Amino acid sequence: MLLENLSLFLRIVEKGGLAVAGREVGLSPATVSERLASLEAYYGAALLIRTTRAISLTEEGRALVEGARRLLAEAEELESRVRRGADVISGPIRLSAPEDLGRRLLVPVIDAFLAEHPAVTIDLNLTDGNVDIVGQGMDFAVRHGMLADSSLKAKSLGENRRVVCAAPAYLAAHGTPTHPNDLAQHDCIVMRFGQNIDHDWPFVINAVVRKVTVRGRRVVNDGGLVREWCRQGRGIALKSIRDVAEDLAAGALVELLGDFSAGSTALQIVYPPSAVQPRRVRMLIDRIAAALSTGCGV
Repeated sequence: MLLENLSLFLRIVEKGGLAVAGREVGLSPATVSERLASLEAYYGAALLIRTTRAISLTEEGRALVEGARRLLAEAEELESRVRRGADVISGPIRLSAPEDLGRRLLVPVIDAFLAEHPAVTIDLNLTDGNVDIVGQGMDFAVRHGMLADSSLKAKSLGENRRVVCAAPAYLAAHGTPTHPNDLAQHDCIVMRFGQNIDHDWPFVINAVVRKVTVRGRRVVNDGGLVREWCRQGRGIALKSIRDVAEDLAAGALVELLGDFSAGSTALQIVYPPSAVQPRRVRMLIDRIAAALSTGCGV
């Protein structure tokens, strides 16, 4: 019963409320409250602070979140080995990845992994915004850029150069910028990351990294659509080389302002600091790392 209550506690935290957590597992709000109270009595500490609008974790609750995930992962790993044997993996994997990279590079890896392991299920969240992987119960996420949350662990996938690019049709109609400042006269396709709009693009100008403010008629939070609009000649885009390498090689897109490139950013897999991950999660992380580390990004 303790493991079941720990699992319910994690679901409450991930879903942000007792009622919604109860609905997902078919329990009434009263039963969820009783089981939460039982868990708090067991540990002798309040785990959640509840108001009429939201819940938040106490210090003891935050400690239990990490410990509960580790304990449940160990229990699930043990059960899988006993019931199915050491060579069979099973259970869910929850992960997040950028839209464009996820669709083109991760989905084929995931499809192959699922074909090899029929007892595994995947919950894939494709988004170009950063997901709270701890709060939402994710096993891991693939992310561009440096690790902002120091409580997470990271596995490097190598460097990830960003390139300014456009379709030949756009350049034929509007001309080719030869200096970053020329972008002020061009229609740029701009990414939105949550509430932040990526208007400021970095360049090395006179040996100094400077940000040039760009404008355009298209702002979107989907990196795949940025690439598609760019291929259609709708404007100039700033994209990961991993997203547009095939387009550049085929001539569908042309790299611009390469002499002013601001270098590379990190590409990495990030995951909660729990000491134990189910074997299925470790195996998929290794498979993705192998696939993406051989991609172009240097």
